[in-house]
Amino acid sequence: MPVKIPSNLPARELLEKENIFVMSELRAAHQDIRPLKIAVLNLMPTKIQTETQILRLLGNTSLQIEISFMHMGTHESRNTPADHLEAFYSTFDQVKQKKFDGLIITGAPVENLEFEDVDYWKELQEILTWSTTNVFSTLHLCWGAQAALYHHYGVPKYPLPKKMFGVYRHEILEPQAPIVRGFDEDFPAPHSRHTGTLREDILNAGGLRLVAESPEAGVYLVVSDDGRRIFVTGHPEYDRLTLKAEYERDVTRGLPIEVPKDYFPGDDPAAKPGVTWKSHAHLLYANWLNYYVYQLTPYDLNQLPATQI
Repeated sequence: MPVKIPSNLPARELLEKENIFVMSELRAAHQDIRPLKIAVLNLMPTKIQTETQILRLLGNTSLQIEISFMHMGTHESRNTPADHLEAFYSTFDQVKQKKFDGLIITGAPVENLEFEDVDYWKELQEILTWSTTNVFSTLHLCWGAQAALYHHYGVPKYPLPKKMFGVYRHEILEPQAPIVRGFDEDFPAPHSRHTGTLREDILNAGGLRLVAESPEAGVYLVVSDDGRRIFVTGHPEYDRLTLKAEYERDVTRGLPIEVPKDYFPGDDPAAKPGVTWKSHAHLLYANWLNYYVYQLTPYDLNQLPATQI
């Protein structure tokens, strides 16, 4: 789906160099179709990098997508220039009267805090509740998935003995689920988190299906019974150097961090890391957009049904 983004968004130049199809607003205006309206609630501190990673995955199929970036109005971003937020982002207050075909909620580096101790938790709860009536399907990533599982279903998160950090193998438990259509039975995906979710809590919550998990990293992909909520506990959007940057950051800070698992050749941080999860990541996003958004969302967004609980 060619992604319609502002011509001066920093991600545009990089995406075009990578042969990702992005569309100018002028060209989009001359296409006689309704674009899918996708909102991205970007909770990551490195917002510009995350924009590029997500747009890369949204821009590789065949319909037009209109992207709206959101940031938290109750949290001050210290790692993204204020003029960038002013130019390309909206707060929840500015969009809460609108309706969207899809919403992506990113992860955030706050896993070690209790949910209620996160400074923007009340606003995030309001957004999650709003999504049940104003969004057809929501894709939640990493901490965003944990937060939504807790808010909607009461599923807790648990601290891990050490950081789940690296690229892990996963197996599909429900091969008939559309979200994994075309997946290999065994596939890799990156993780970077200090907390985890227990499969027993998912299975006992009611209204949830555990679609894929890792023998080592645990729960990975969860889908609500009505398909309106997708939860991914890892970071399929990560690019080649994201884990490397996180590793070097933690080393510089003197934090206890191991070399990311199955990432550097020979576990040598000086070696160039490979990318083994790209096809899985593209397919995950394409399946979500096709089977959970495009095929099911009403043409008139004013007719959105509420999400089942």
